[in-house]
Amino acid sequence: MTSTSTSTMLSLASAPPTASLSVHENLKGRLKLGGGSLSFNKEKANHFINTKSFSRISMVAAVKVSRFEGVTMAPPDPILGVSEAFKADNDEKKLNLGVGAYRTEELQPYVLNVVKKAENLMVERGENKEYLPIEGLAAFNKVTAELLFGASNPVIKEQRVATVQGLSGTGSLRLAAALIERYFPGAKVLISSPTWGNHKNIFNDARVPWSEYRYYDPKTVGLDFDGMIADIKAAPEGSFVLLHGCAHNPTGIDPTPEQWEKIADVIQEKNHIPFFDVAYQGFASGSLDADAGSVRLFAARGMELLVAQSYSKNLGLYAERIGAINVVCTSADATARVKSQLKRLARPMYSNPPIHGAKIVANVVGDPTLFNEWKAEMEMMAGRIKNVRQKLYDSLTAKDKSGKDWSFILKQIGMFSFTGLNKAQSDNMTNKWHVYMTKDGRISLAGLSLAKCEYLADAIIDSFHNIS
Repeated sequence: MTSTSTSTMLSLASAPPTASLSVHENLKGRLKLGGGSLSFNKEKANHFINTKSFSRISMVAAVKVSRFEGVTMAPPDPILGVSEAFKADNDEKKLNLGVGAYRTEELQPYVLNVVKKAENLMVERGENKEYLPIEGLAAFNKVTAELLFGASNPVIKEQRVATVQGLSGTGSLRLAAALIERYFPGAKVLISSPTWGNHKNIFNDARVPWSEYRYYDPKTVGLDFDGMIADIKAAPEGSFVLLHGCAHNPTGIDPTPEQWEKIADVIQEKNHIPFFDVAYQGFASGSLDADAGSVRLFAARGMELLVAQSYSKNLGLYAERIGAINVVCTSADATARVKSQLKRLARPMYSNPPIHGAKIVANVVGDPTLFNEWKAEMEMMAGRIKNVRQKLYDSLTAKDKSGKDWSFILKQIGMFSFTGLNKAQSDNMTNKWHVYMTKDGRISLAGLSLAKCEYLADAIIDSFHNIS
């Protein structure tokens, strides 16, 4: 078919039926194809147009450019993408140490027994699925604030905590970021270097400027405390300082109680606003009170602060997306106004939060028997991770004859360990040893069993010494 005939066919095919008929009438019974011509009558033309209706649709689809042509392919998530790569690997020795989710010694997901009991209570009571208020379940908001600060804390007694149920830690952080963007325009958030992979995304999405403060010292695989203090001091007055309440992610390196006091001193001197991310209360040390110590220290000084909470780890409610944002203010009046604005921000964002996880937390924390059972299960989970951490250290020191000091592993806390491996070494862990981890050298000890510690030690030693 010639280019002329192709053009003619496209014209007929892409035109609506009325336009096609008009073309037919104007041709007066003759259609030119290239240099020749073809005679046909009106009935044949109508038959030709009708039988080509499906062809017309398909030809248009083939040549029309998408209005979304300018949308580029997003890169895979650096954390969740690890699990996808792990699933595609058929090697029996493979280990998934990427995503921070608790596993049993058999490396299986674990639903807490106390969660099952709380869910059974909900079924027995015949509870409904009606919408929650914008701020969430009142019973949840009460117990989560008390769990964080302590039921007898003055900030609770004086009604100086604005608590709004959020979509786990991420959603709670995002809601706080929206509050900062609206009511503290231009204020900067200081973020530790390194930090959890989603922190920067959250503030970028909320259009809140951020900068980093030094935290990790690669020479000691420990805390760069002097650098941290210097950077907080150098930040513009009135900045928000994002702090990990316990079990710093990804390093597992926490300040000592004395260092927390110094951090609070500097933040007060610079009139900064502390902003805590508490994702591991009770899961880090096994003690709910000990893991909330940093937050309570700042609150006891009379400081206004923000605290995001998550129940993904300590209650294993990963998929329920249950957490909260708490804002401590100097007066009950300011607290009421802040809460009203948090609700105003939440309404167009997600309208109101889900009920299932909120009722689980309210049932567990609000019932003395279930609460004690939960604390025992948390101690069990935290204890298993501590045992794995110790076994990994023992395996590394026994196998590595170089004299390298691996004691930093024991000084870290929580489900993660920062190995000190660089990207090339981390790639070797995956490509050669089938150990899946984030490229910053972080491993999740929650995904490791005692039986796999020696294999992991072999992989770490090989990657550290043989890959530069």
